Amino acid sequence: MNFPILSSLILLPLVGSLFILFVKSDSSNNYQSSKYVALFTSFVNFFISIYLWYLFDNTISEFQFIEDKEWLRGFVNYKVGIDGISILFILLTTFITPLSIISINNSISFRLKEFLIAILVMESLMIGVFCSLDLIIFYLFFEGGLIPMFLIIGIWGGTRRVYSAFKFFLFTLLGSVLMLVAIITIYWITGTTDVVQLYELGIDWKYQNLLWLAFFSSFAVKTPMWPVHTWLPDAHVEAPTAGSVFLAAILLKLAGYGFIRFSLGLFPIASDFFTPLIYSLSLIAIVFISLVALMQDDMKKLIAYSSVAHMGFVTLGIFTLTQQGLEGSIIQMISHGLVSAALFLCVGILYDRTHSRLISSYGGIVSIMPKYAVVLMIFTLAAIGLPGTSGFIGEFLILLGAFQKSFIVAAIASLGVIFAAAYMFWLYKRVVFGNLINKELFKIPDLNRSEIFILWSLAIPTLFFGFYPEPLINTIEISIQDLIQMYDLNLSFYAEFNGDNLIK
Repeated sequence: MNFPILSSLILLPLVGSLFILFVKSDSSNNYQSSKYVALFTSFVNFFISIYLWYLFDNTISEFQFIEDKEWLRGFVNYKVGIDGISILFILLTTFITPLSIISINNSISFRLKEFLIAILVMESLMIGVFCSLDLIIFYLFFEGGLIPMFLIIGIWGGTRRVYSAFKFFLFTLLGSVLMLVAIITIYWITGTTDVVQLYELGIDWKYQNLLWLAFFSSFAVKTPMWPVHTWLPDAHVEAPTAGSVFLAAILLKLAGYGFIRFSLGLFPIASDFFTPLIYSLSLIAIVFISLVALMQDDMKKLIAYSSVAHMGFVTLGIFTLTQQGLEGSIIQMISHGLVSAALFLCVGILYDRTHSRLISSYGGIVSIMPKYAVVLMIFTLAAIGLPGTSGFIGEFLILLGAFQKSFIVAAIASLGVIFAAAYMFWLYKRVVFGNLINKELFKIPDLNRSEIFILWSLAIPTLFFGFYPEPLINTIEISIQDLIQMYDLNLSFYAEFNGDNLIK
């Protein structure tokens, strides 16, 4: 295509935020105008991404819709493009954004215009991450996303919002400083930061371990992996509902995407060397953090810890380096984006009505909120990976890939499915069933129209892809095969080179 469709996806939210910036904020009508502009912009971006998916050719593994423009002469080019892996994350981002905007009806009571600008800027930066084919451009988008999320938590968060915002910012920024040093080192070694060229050139195996660790320092925090996960529960608890939705559905996927695109793609030898480390940290996240989630009395904290456990499955699947494991990890990230967003929205719906996130404040709400109880049940079952939901497809493929590599690793990881059922059913039972002891709950209404629209918009793809995951698998299959082939080829060259040296 001659039309720069990827740049349009990146820039359109910024254009919408500029329109909102010039809307006067002195009346409720103007606030509504800001919201309508944000909604219109986000829906248009979503439809463009659907059209992009329609145009995408899933029979070839090369990057498509590439735009390559000179930016810093002789050093950095503005280069974007997509393959089967990145397009799904773009779709997830453009799908979640309008739902997040609709959900702010009751949760944001001041500076609505500024909040909408932050959401749209965040969408733009996240799409940029998934399109970037230059390491410098990737880094700018990757780190730029910290700023609007820092503001969302720090301005519109709860009572400990400043502490949580700075903890989030410092954890994620400090982890990325080493990645910037690694990117500069890659340019010094190879003379380019172009990802496509780096795939073709390869990086000398002597440097790969240190470079891999530098990238890992950033991705591990963003995932987040144990033990650098402690910022996530605080950020989720203090963030407003729309902020939690964006954080869980999109921001946590940046690192998973980074592991696939850069750790495996650029440093295959180091990835093979550090696979036992990833397995160990992933299993700790799956088992130990699941037990931590089981002990929580705050609904948001429980779901936040469950996200750490689910992302443990993702990192495990990525480093199995099998077709099933990698496909499962990507589907698991898409599923987690839908399900975790819905669960945080469900918590936000109760919090807007009662101003409490404590599980002990509820019980028996099925008798007064039956619609809510049905929707919450769907996402609870999806979170534990029930067959017929998208969560099952991802976890099943990940465990299948893990069994091909190590029976012990797969067996331990399987415990996470049991623990997930324990903490999610425990949450559902205490909130939905039992006696309606809290008399204040009699006053709260069931789901309104906008809440029904948001939650069922998330439930439909969760169930559809659970029964029919073929569109997702078809989109990523060729790209995954090409990645594994390139990975195996690099390892075979490395083994042959070392073998020749040993013989000499």
